[in-house]
Amino acid sequence: MSTTPAPTAYRPSPIPRVAVTLVLAVFTLYFLTPIWWLLVASTKSRGDLTSTNPLWFSDLNLVENLQGVFSYGDGILPRWLLNSVLYAGLGALVATVLAGMCGYALAKYHFPGREVLFNVVLGGVLVPATALALPLFLIFAQVGMTNTFWSVFLPSIVSPFGVYLARIYAASSVPDELLEAARLDGAGEVRTFFSVSVRLMVPALVTVFLFQFVSIWNNFFLPLIMLRDERLFPVTLGLYNWNTVVNQVPELRLYVLTGSLVSIVPLIIVFLFLQRFWQTGLGTGSLK
Repeated sequence: MSTTPAPTAYRPSPIPRVAVTLVLAVFTLYFLTPIWWLLVASTKSRGDLTSTNPLWFSDLNLVENLQGVFSYGDGILPRWLLNSVLYAGLGALVATVLAGMCGYALAKYHFPGREVLFNVVLGGVLVPATALALPLFLIFAQVGMTNTFWSVFLPSIVSPFGVYLARIYAASSVPDELLEAARLDGAGEVRTFFSVSVRLMVPALVTVFLFQFVSIWNNFFLPLIMLRDERLFPVTLGLYNWNTVVNQVPELRLYVLTGSLVSIVPLIIVFLFLQRFWQTGLGTGSLK
């Protein structure tokens, strides 16, 4: 009596996994090396900056450098950081609310011209922000709003990509039956959106907020052409102005590096704080 041998279990080759890990490691090193160099450079004295290993520490002078950069120019750097927080924080928050509401309306309401409007939004995604800077300057100049907080803030609250992402996510994650149930319970459209739909759209809204926050924080060209008063500068433009005079004021070279290190700390904090909402959203979606 013959017996059929049991089939052997399939074992995938480890080579693709090793290759993927190697590629990810290379790209991780590529992206982290400039940050590591910036951290190391910010801890050095002016003399050690050019005479020691650029990727390793020498004498630690980070505290002295921080004290110097925060006190230079009558303490203008904290003002620039506060301006960036206001531009990026408030701008990203308002942009997220507007994009969420617009995307939700395009996904859940049927009205004439809906697809045409959505195609216009898609066209806005393709237009680079630098191409709009000069027309925006001419518009704000006509109404006398250049060199003001609003000349940088108002253009920042428009996010075509946010509208697009919110529509796609709302169409797939907000059931029409749930909206009908809320309306039957007597909830209005605004209350239905903020009490029901927003909770289901949290991962998309967090993504819109983070993208918009980073975009506004790193925005350089718009403040450059809009602002003349340095007390209104965001930190990117302020550090650029310092960098343009490093040949006349050599100590500013070290202050620019230390200020650049300080300027990325809020971005890291925002990302670390918001990533838990992504995890919560993904976990909620897996339980549905």
